[in-house]
Amino acid sequence: MILFYLLILLAATTSAVVSQFQGQIGVCNGRVGNNLPPEQDVVELYKANGIKKMRIYDPNPATISALQGSDIELLLGVPNVDLPSLQSDATAWIQTNVIPHFPATKIRYIAVGNEIDPSNPGFAPLLLPAMQSIYNALSKFGLQSQIKVSTAAYSGILASTSPPSASVFKDASFMAPIVNFLVKTESPLLVNIYPYFAYLGDKNISLDFVLFNSERVEFVDNGMEYKNIFDAMVDGVYYALEKAGGGSMELVVSESGWPSGGGDGVVESVEKAAIYYRNLIGHVEGGTPKRKGKALETYLFGMFDENEKSGSATEQHFGLFNPIDKTPKYQLAPTQ
Repeated sequence: MILFYLLILLAATTSAVVSQFQGQIGVCNGRVGNNLPPEQDVVELYKANGIKKMRIYDPNPATISALQGSDIELLLGVPNVDLPSLQSDATAWIQTNVIPHFPATKIRYIAVGNEIDPSNPGFAPLLLPAMQSIYNALSKFGLQSQIKVSTAAYSGILASTSPPSASVFKDASFMAPIVNFLVKTESPLLVNIYPYFAYLGDKNISLDFVLFNSERVEFVDNGMEYKNIFDAMVDGVYYALEKAGGGSMELVVSESGWPSGGGDGVVESVEKAAIYYRNLIGHVEGGTPKRKGKALETYLFGMFDENEKSGSATEQHFGLFNPIDKTPKYQLAPTQ
């Protein structure tokens, strides 16, 4: 009888953990640290917490192999520095990083480049040819419909973002051909959305508006009510896509997160990060005002704190789990 009740308790506990990440939620698995768990342990942690989607930023063979048979969908990254080698033929890249693993590893997307600035002369001209090369190489193996090729953009590619309906791509000559490619290949645009950085750029914005805590309508645009800045940022991308000929396209939020430290201890805190992640998880299933009811696939950034990331000190504090003992930093399941 005692064993029976223990099993009931274990099942209930497991269900509570799994419920955090059901549906459209994935987690980014960055590896810029010297204290991170082995890849197989990371995959087991994803499975134990019911996380069904992973993003990685380079074709790390240990991670891709560890995912085999896990039923976790993979968003596989092509680093910016690899674009020059993929301008005409990516067959070798696909043969090395995809063919030995797929379909045992469920590669769903290949993100060619991350947050490439249209004004960057080193990478911007190389992006679309590399995307086309990856797509053509997948086509040689008949995988172009099963694995979608895209790029991970960011909100900085937009201009005139207030209100969201006024949004356009800052450099149409850069984005229009990419949008055309994505429309033709029926692929989504991946985009990194960070209300945290929007708040840093304009602290006149209400923190409640940024953390999904506002109960009032902050503004109305095209008859649609906005209570949080995340929706405004995502819908701005939808409006820009429409103006570039991509009105039918889907979006995937390929990163979104909040740091738990490295700042003033008020905005960048465990408390604020937990609020952001918890509210984000609960929000995206319902879509945005422009795509109401359409669940938005979203990847939380990131799985672990990465102690070798450069830039602001906050960059090392975006993890959901502690890398040393793999314990969760937050309780993200909705409170009853």
